[in-house]
Amino acid sequence: MTSRPTVSVYAADAEKVAGSSSMPTVFTVPIRDDLVQFCHTNMAKNRRQGRSVFWHAGHEHSAESWGTGRAVARIPRISGSGTHRSGQGAFGNMCRKGRMFAPLKLWRKWHRKVNTNQKRNAVASALAAAGCAPLVMARGHKIDDVPELPLVVDSLNKEKTSALLKSLDNLGVAADLTRVRTSKKLRNGQGKMRNSRFTLRRGPLVVYGDENPLIKQAARNLPGVDVCNVNRLNLLQLAPGGHLGRLIIFTKDAFEQLDTIFGTYRERSAVKSGFQLGRPTMTCADLARIINSDQIQSKLRMERVSTDKTSKGKKNPLKNKTAMQRVNPAAKSLRDAEVKAVEARKTARAAALKAKRSKSGRKDKAVRAVRFNKVADELEASFQAAHQAVLDEIKAGEYRSESEEEEEDE
Repeated sequence: MTSRPTVSVYAADAEKVAGSSSMPTVFTVPIRDDLVQFCHTNMAKNRRQGRSVFWHAGHEHSAESWGTGRAVARIPRISGSGTHRSGQGAFGNMCRKGRMFAPLKLWRKWHRKVNTNQKRNAVASALAAAGCAPLVMARGHKIDDVPELPLVVDSLNKEKTSALLKSLDNLGVAADLTRVRTSKKLRNGQGKMRNSRFTLRRGPLVVYGDENPLIKQAARNLPGVDVCNVNRLNLLQLAPGGHLGRLIIFTKDAFEQLDTIFGTYRERSAVKSGFQLGRPTMTCADLARIINSDQIQSKLRMERVSTDKTSKGKKNPLKNKTAMQRVNPAAKSLRDAEVKAVEARKTARAAALKAKRSKSGRKDKAVRAVRFNKVADELEASFQAAHQAVLDEIKAGEYRSESEEEEEDE
């Protein structure tokens, strides 16, 4: 939304200012992106062509349901026998060679009606957004060399395309035209086999008046450049895709007609019957500036701060150190003692491991190993001797088991 009183008018043949023009009121209207998107969505549907599928598609079979009692689905099945096709499901959208779900009909509601007042306000919002540089840049246009927005030129009534291209270069839109040319890509999907094989970004829109009739033919062969008469402004061109902020180049005669076409806040439009621009709900939409202003702050009272102690809930002493200290005054000293004990155990273990892995520690370990092996050998020898004594008694017949002794006792 732009509110400057005047706009510079630039010369088409040289990079200089050729004059000035008053800012039309339409550039100060609120930018309603929701209204623009709603109108664009519905208006874009009006160029669709009705289409449908053959009304018998998927039903050209002799098929009938088998009914219940056969432990199969009740979908209609191909009649006959002797072939793989017989008994297969038919007609349903989940079946092979079946119809689609909800087949398209030619009498579908393809087109949409949009209220005239809504369309007019959407066009006014799109024009206001075209004068806002951040919105134009956010849409992808290259406007680093553009001197001013909205961009007004004295005349673009050129017979040759080369002359028009040179004038556009003087206005600083050469970078945007280059962006358009380099964006030509092959369309994805089956659409490449239809009318539009390539996709292309949108470039600047030239809005001309009756004093520039030749521009329409001169701009036909420039990629991405669209032209539109000021009396036939179209939302589909002002906000392609429903996105605000298209780069628009106005001729001076077209720019000066905007107040007549759209009217002002005090006068109705002379062209659009009964239409008057809507006033902004807020003159200043900067809420932070309004709230922090001296006029507002001087009427506000001080913030009330409560000094009452409120309950914060019961704290668990096992999880809250402050609560534990209140319950057990010695808790902190016990925690410190435990930390010191852990450090002492860690230090003692490190010292023991160091002593064990030292030269003297390995020597002591070797001595213990020899002693252990000697004791193990002596135990093994005593076990062998006792076993041999038992074998000798058995051989001499002097050995009796416990079971034999119990039998004798009985």
